[in-house]
Parts: sequence; C-alpha cells; structure tokens
Amino acid sequence: QVQLVESGGGLAQPGGSLRLSCAVAGSIWVINDMGWYRQTPGKQRELVATITTGGSTNVADSVKGRFTISRDNAKKMVYLQMNSLKPEDTAVYSCHAEIQMRPARSSAIDFWGQGTQVTVSS
Repeated sequence: QVQLVESGGGLAQPGGSLRLSCAVAGSIWVINDMGWYRQTPGKQRELVATITTGGSTNVADSVKGRFTISRDNAKKMVYLQMNSLKPEDTAVYSCHAEIQMRPARSSAIDFWGQGTQVTVSS
C-alpha cells in the first residue's frame, strides 16, 4: 500500500523558517511530479510548488523567493523549505505525488498526504 507521510509542520514566528518533508512509502514503479499544496478554512486548495523528476520547479508567486521545493529521487522524498514566513502562510500543507505503479504511463495515480498544519504567529 502506497502512502505519503509528511512531517515538519508546526508553529513559527513571522520571519522564521520551517522545513516540510514528505516520504513515499510502499512499493512503486516510479514517481513523476511531486508538489506541495495548502488550504485554509473556507478556501480552495492552492498550489505552493511542484517539481518534476528532473528537478524543474514551479513556484506560486505568493511564495516565490521565500519557499524552495526540492526532492531526493533515491529516497523517494520531497521537501519544502519555507523561509521568511508570514502569517498569511498559515495553512494545512499537503504533499502530492503522481506515481506509476507499473511501467505504463497510463498507470499513474495521484496520491496525497494527510496534511500538516503550519501556523505563523507571534
């Protein structure tokens, strides 16, 4: 059974930093795109950053220059380094991965982590 396990959320002061980690557990064929999304109550989930297998990234304008996404393909992990945190970054952050269970590209399935709370407050 494939699972995405997140860690690293918590409380940070404005201007502070946090690092989120997400590990893919279980037997898979290959991980395609990975990413981080966030959601606050009453709002739709929004993209924070994504990263391809080759390392190309797409980062939301609201966090550009402050957040960095990276991945370790050998460890099946993706990370989100969050610096210069602002109160408006407070949200539940969820990890996403598109995973192929077989060689066929058509076998790809979207998996989501359980979400981790990030709170930025003084």
